[in-house]
Amino acid sequence: MISFDKSVCADLQAGLSREWLETNGLGGFACGTIAGANTRRYHGLLTAALNPPGGRALLLSKLEETLVIGDRRIDLSTNEYSGAIHPEGYRLLTGFRLGPFPTWTFEVEGVRLEKAVFMLQGSNTVQIEYKLLQAPSGMEPALELRPLIAFHDYHSTTHQNSAINTAIERAPNSASVQPYSGLPRLYFTHDADGLQEQGYWYKNFLYRVERERGLDFQEDLFNPFVLSWKLSKKRGALVIASIEPRDVRQAATVRMAELQRRQQLAASSPVNDPLARALAVAAGQYLARRGEDWTIIAGYPWFTDWGRDTMISLPGLTLFTGKTEIAKSILRNFARHIDMGMLPNRFVDSGEEAEFNTSDATLWFFEAARACASATGDYDFIRQELYPVFNQIIEFHLEGPATTSKPPKTACSTPALQACN
Repeated sequence: MISFDKSVCADLQAGLSREWLETNGLGGFACGTIAGANTRRYHGLLTAALNPPGGRALLLSKLEETLVIGDRRIDLSTNEYSGAIHPEGYRLLTGFRLGPFPTWTFEVEGVRLEKAVFMLQGSNTVQIEYKLLQAPSGMEPALELRPLIAFHDYHSTTHQNSAINTAIERAPNSASVQPYSGLPRLYFTHDADGLQEQGYWYKNFLYRVERERGLDFQEDLFNPFVLSWKLSKKRGALVIASIEPRDVRQAATVRMAELQRRQQLAASSPVNDPLARALAVAAGQYLARRGEDWTIIAGYPWFTDWGRDTMISLPGLTLFTGKTEIAKSILRNFARHIDMGMLPNRFVDSGEEAEFNTSDATLWFFEAARACASATGDYDFIRQELYPVFNQIIEFHLEGPATTSKPPKTACSTPALQACN
């Protein structure tokens, strides 16, 4: 288990330099720093993949968190502005762990509160849970959460504007917003005691990493409402943010299913070693759907699936963890996009169009297929589904660019392939 104590968590620079990541198997993700302040424009609690694994939109940036004890309001959040850190909730952090979800522990005035965040697999949904671990006898703490929404392409930033639709649709245990046309409605399923409409812009958040990169590093975020709870050891707080309606009554079941899924990922490690098991779970974060098949995300937060990276990493992410059917699905998926003997290097985020700008991805495709056949012994899959594609690739490479208008042969006429047969 990766964990940090107060010596790291309450150190601002140390906390800002350590980042966490959750993914949903679609190309969507949640990520941030353990200090709680966003340092990248890509940081947020819900970046949805609207055209999996691309079409990403950052919908929910963060939740502003306030603990209320009597007449005292104690901010648990941390934000950076030009020349200032406010509030300074990181000072109240006593621990952070990835076990099994990103989990924070806050302590103040005898109150110990735990927060956990995880994404649901196969859904553009993030679940945020708060649990009261300890409180002095007779104390009745309360929690207030203010969602800060962004609603933009994940490479962009939001600034205060008059085009925003501030309307809130309310239902039992639910509130939803759709600030801009062309982006989905965002549903907040919750078990709060109360909801109060807000309609307030938080301005000039500073993202230090973007400033270092020379990019737009300031952003305004909109708060549509505030949710409030009375906490007890038997009753915490729950928020589920999703592009589809969710059922708050299923939250515990969903959590258990995700725990079991991660346990299965850990068990897929080829050796019973804590580090290897942690790596097996981490490897699963980079597998994502493209249509009915699978693919591999080249890197978060800004890459989608790149052909060269996919073929190089395929053995380690799938074959050594026993995910042989996913390996075949990835090979099958990319085989469908071969064009004139070349493997696509990347897909355009907003659609299925591919870019062919790598010279050796196709060679790595052969190597990934060889590794798959070696690990599975399933040479029928190679012959039946990949063999015609291999033939086309070799024909194009042998004939060269001068004859690329000539339709490739589909029969096994190349000597190298005949030898394989």
